[in-house]
Amino acid sequence: MHTKSLRSWLEYLRAQGEMVEIARPVELRYELAAVVKRLDGQKAVLFSQLVGHPGRVVSGVVGSRELIAQALGVRPAELSRRFARALEGPIPTRQVRPDQAPAKEVAVAGEIDLTALCPIPTHHRHDAGPYITAGLLIVRDPDTGKHNVAIHRLQVLGPNRLGILLLPRHTRQLFRRFEQRGEPLPCAIVIGVDPITLLASQATAAYGVDELEVAGALRGEPLPVVRCDTVDVEVPATAEFVLEGRLLPHTRAPEGPFGEFPRYYGARGEREVVEVVAATHRRDPIFHTILPAGREHLLLGAIPREAGIFDAVYRVVPGVQAVHLTPGGSGRFHCVVSIRKDEEGQGKLAALAALSTHPDLKHVVVVDEDIDAFDLESVEWALATRFQADQDLVAVSGSQASRLDPTSVRGVGAKLGFDCTIPLDADRSRFTPIDIPGYEAINLADYGLDR
Repeated sequence: MHTKSLRSWLEYLRAQGEMVEIARPVELRYELAAVVKRLDGQKAVLFSQLVGHPGRVVSGVVGSRELIAQALGVRPAELSRRFARALEGPIPTRQVRPDQAPAKEVAVAGEIDLTALCPIPTHHRHDAGPYITAGLLIVRDPDTGKHNVAIHRLQVLGPNRLGILLLPRHTRQLFRRFEQRGEPLPCAIVIGVDPITLLASQATAAYGVDELEVAGALRGEPLPVVRCDTVDVEVPATAEFVLEGRLLPHTRAPEGPFGEFPRYYGARGEREVVEVVAATHRRDPIFHTILPAGREHLLLGAIPREAGIFDAVYRVVPGVQAVHLTPGGSGRFHCVVSIRKDEEGQGKLAALAALSTHPDLKHVVVVDEDIDAFDLESVEWALATRFQADQDLVAVSGSQASRLDPTSVRGVGAKLGFDCTIPLDADRSRFTPIDIPGYEAINLADYGLDR
């Protein structure tokens, strides 16, 4: 029951000692983000008093792999496999009546004033202004009835207008169809959802796969949804805020700069615009903000991508054991893949398969199954002792890359694969790790030591 809504999840975090509440007044400009960063990856933070705003803000609700694994009921190392299975079998949503949907408890009357309605923080020094960073933008393809759900950065431009960065993915694909006809694309921005729906929104699935149905597969039951009042879009019924609006055709406005996942600023540019026309929310709603480049941000991007990489590698190397997009690589650029190798050349093949999955991915290290892909000291040890650059390096130049990577040139860069697996015909005695008999059984308390 603890993953039914954001509120039930926060109660779970509080009971587990994984959340702290800040009772003193906190500024939305910089101070809130600074506190969140101090506790990044350690605790979720609920701010119950804000300077100049009556609302509440929470951040860091999925700040560790362990918490995400608890939400899904699996071990951390099983997250990518669990997500990959959900992509294979989405479960259709279950529509509920408006009077049964907490997201409909309060309808905002009159014209929308976003900063009066929502306590929207400004996170970094050079950010262009307040940004909604945990808003699930939901659009619906009228031809298929399927939704697309994604998180886009949303800058407050005016009382009811938001600048949005649309990357060349599914939302932009659908918007272009509408824009070519001179029509706005109806949309909803949903803020404050349960952790499983939040994670599902980041699925790297084929166009036409409904992320709300992926959330159902991850939950093991249909996600309750409710139809918006003014647009033909369905949203999670337990959401804290629902902003209904439309992406305006042939309309652009300056957006950015904005602190992004590589820990640099995304540049200012002429971007698409969302006009918000209606809103509903729960009573005493909680606004969720994600600290850009924080652990919550990186993990939400990493785990669904790991599932895609796992699936891609499995197709060519069935012995794949684990996939890890590392925090040092901003959850996008660096990946570790462990495999059970039974044919020579599978290390390089696994690296190439992984590199093909996403433009952001730059460097892939492939290790044997005896190396824990999540223990970066062990991974570095494998790189140091099982890799020779003239034999084990795979280099690809002139490939599509992340435009947020400051070393890429107009979105083009290079990729590397490191085959750190032991050759099958090697003298295994040369690769036998040192060990001390009885080490695991040692209890330092028996020797009068605390640790």
